[in-house]
Amino acid sequence: MKKTVVSKEVIIPFILITSLFALWGFANAVTDPMVQAFKKVLELSNSQAAWVQMAFYGGYFCMALPAALFVRKYSYKVGILIGLALYAGGALLFYPAAITEQFWFFCLGLYILTFGLAFLETTANPYILAMGDKETATQRLNLAQAFNPLGLILGLLVAQQFVLKRLQSDDIANFSTLEAVQKTLIRTSDLLVIRNPYVILGLVVLAVFVLILAAKMPQAKGDETNAPLGEAFRKLFKNKNYSQGVLSQVFYVGAQIMCWTYIYQYAEAIGLSSETAANYQFLCFILFLVGRAIGTYFLRFVNAGRLLMLFAGFAAIASLLTIFIEGYFGLYSLVGISFFMSLMFPTIYGIALEGLDEEESKIGAAGLVMAIVGGALMPKLQGMLIDLGGNGVSDIKILGVSEVNFSFLLPLLCFLFIAYYGNKIYKQA
Repeated sequence: MKKTVVSKEVIIPFILITSLFALWGFANAVTDPMVQAFKKVLELSNSQAAWVQMAFYGGYFCMALPAALFVRKYSYKVGILIGLALYAGGALLFYPAAITEQFWFFCLGLYILTFGLAFLETTANPYILAMGDKETATQRLNLAQAFNPLGLILGLLVAQQFVLKRLQSDDIANFSTLEAVQKTLIRTSDLLVIRNPYVILGLVVLAVFVLILAAKMPQAKGDETNAPLGEAFRKLFKNKNYSQGVLSQVFYVGAQIMCWTYIYQYAEAIGLSSETAANYQFLCFILFLVGRAIGTYFLRFVNAGRLLMLFAGFAAIASLLTIFIEGYFGLYSLVGISFFMSLMFPTIYGIALEGLDEEESKIGAAGLVMAIVGGALMPKLQGMLIDLGGNGVSDIKILGVSEVNFSFLLPLLCFLFIAYYGNKIYKQA
């Protein structure tokens, strides 16, 4: 008899915690187009604009371990409330940032916002895994993560309809050549456009904070007989499946953010506007949602490692097509990668924590959330590759293709390692 993925006893806590997955999905999606938006409004290079992702995903890296140590001692509920408070605070910082018109101030807001996301993810992921039988843990996490793409889709719609459509700097062919007074007026207006979704988001998150504060959540206080922290780290370091799982997660998150961030530059190379490119990113998120549903279903019958290997292998093939086929077909290949990425984060997460005791899982979860730093580092590297020939996206040719095409070599390498990891896990079964 098959085990129940989510039992009736924990259905309400499961729904409450799962709703948070949509919240951080929204933040991810609304932020990706901001790289292109800030590039246009503030006249930045691709590499400079990538500081948006450095700040966003760097916050995860810096706060994940402190968040795990906090949750180790205190309750899941308190950890979630702190996460929501930081999330709201970071989003609301966009209000003074727009007044000062300083790029670093916007990045600071994103950095603090992701302190909150680190708390939420470090708490929610292992909590979902623990809400039932260990045999169904990976299926349960994939089910909860299905709400993440819903947040992604909503976030992109907001970015497209309320930001990209309203940016005057994106409508002007030669914005950089305008007179200083005109440019200043447009910049001020556009920064207010960028500000508004984050301020509204901050207010919504505060409302969720109040709801969670009033809700009754099961258990949550950490065991006061925690084993020494150093011992947990030593055990995790010696566990190859875990350590390679963390590395796989670094590569996965890096690949995901590169594919979703630089789809705008890829589209720019074939003459499409940011607003039009957002339609293709929307299609990415639809495929991501469909892929997550299909992948979760197949996990009932197929070994997790094998399925991960297959999805990563197809993602690598799609990356090759993205690199070497210029024009719309290459763009379609880039969009298609999202279907195969859909399974990766929760599956790697579940595989890496499999077999760990409760204490190791708490610290191990922090390592896997810290792995989100891949989303800070790799887009920066890709931006540097795109800038090899100048601030444009197709200034020079490398291996016969423009530098923006060539830059997708980085996601390709990431998917190859993930396929290796999945194959290794499958052979152990």
